[in-house]
Amino acid sequence: MLFFLTIVASAALAGVANALGSSLKQVTDFNAGPTKASMYVYIPATQLKPAPIILAIHYCSGTAQRYFAGSNYASLADTHGFIVIYPNAPSSGGCWDVASTASLTHGGGGDSQTIINMVDYAVKNYGGDATRVFATGSSSGAMMTNVLAGAYPDVIKAGSVYSGVPDGCFFVPSATAGMATPGWNGACSSGTNIKTAQAWGDLVRSYYPSFKGTYPKMQIFHGTADTTLDYPNLAEQLKEWSDVLGLTFTKNVTNTPQPAYTQIVYGDGSKLVGYSAQGVGHSVPIHESMDLAWFGIA
Repeated sequence: MLFFLTIVASAALAGVANALGSSLKQVTDFNAGPTKASMYVYIPATQLKPAPIILAIHYCSGTAQRYFAGSNYASLADTHGFIVIYPNAPSSGGCWDVASTASLTHGGGGDSQTIINMVDYAVKNYGGDATRVFATGSSSGAMMTNVLAGAYPDVIKAGSVYSGVPDGCFFVPSATAGMATPGWNGACSSGTNIKTAQAWGDLVRSYYPSFKGTYPKMQIFHGTADTTLDYPNLAEQLKEWSDVLGLTFTKNVTNTPQPAYTQIVYGDGSKLVGYSAQGVGHSVPIHESMDLAWFGIA
C-alpha cells in the first residue's frame, strides 16, 4: 500500500525543519505501549493553553518523519498553537494494525491503544487539551483514523480521512497485535466488502458497546481512480458513519472544494461530509486548512 509521499527526500525534510519555529522530536521516554509504536511530536514555540492535539498518522511504507515533511500541519501549528503527534508504526512495512481484534476494540491493545496512550502523554506532559483531540491520516493512517474514531470516541472528537476504508473492514481473524506484518484483507482493499449502513454501524458500536456518548464528526476524501483501496470504500465509509451519527444523505455539491471534487453532504454538513476526487488515485492531496476548519481550530 505505497503512498505518494514515500518519495519525500531527506533534503525536503531539512527544508521543512528550517522553515519552522520548532522541530520534530522523538519522545524517547514514551513507553506506555502496548505495542512498540514510537511517538514523535511537534510542539510550537507558542502554543495555546491547553493546546488542541492533532494525530497525523502516516501511510504504509511511511514514517512519522515523512508525514511531518510531506504535510503542513507543523507550520500551521506555529500559527495556531496546537500540538501535532506523529505516531510511527512498529511493523516492518510501516503499516498500522487495523486488522486485529485487539486494535479494533476499545481498551483491547494494539496500535490504536498505543496511539491513544500518546495522547494521554501529551496531555500530561505538554499541556494538551484532552477535550480537543483530532485524528487524520492517509491510506493506512486513514484506516487507523477510522479505527480510532470507532474504538475511542471518548477521546477523538473529529477525524479527517484520506483514502481509507471503513472501521472494521480490514478485520482478519488470524491477525494479532504486534505482528511484524499486520493482517491484509483483500476483499476490503478491492472494495468488495459491501454492507448495509446498519451493519457497518453495528460493527462500529460493537467495538465499544458500553459507550453512550457522541461519536466523532468525520470528513472523508477518496479518489475515483484509487486501485489500492478501491473507490467503493468511500461509499462504504459514508454508509458506516451516517448510521453511527444518525444522518441521511442531503445533497452533492460539484466542484467543491475545487474543480473535479464533489462534496457529499449528510445532514447539515456539520458532522459528516465526503469528497469524491475525480481521476485522483491513491494519492488524494492533504487539505490541511480544511482539516483545521473541520476540527474547529481555524
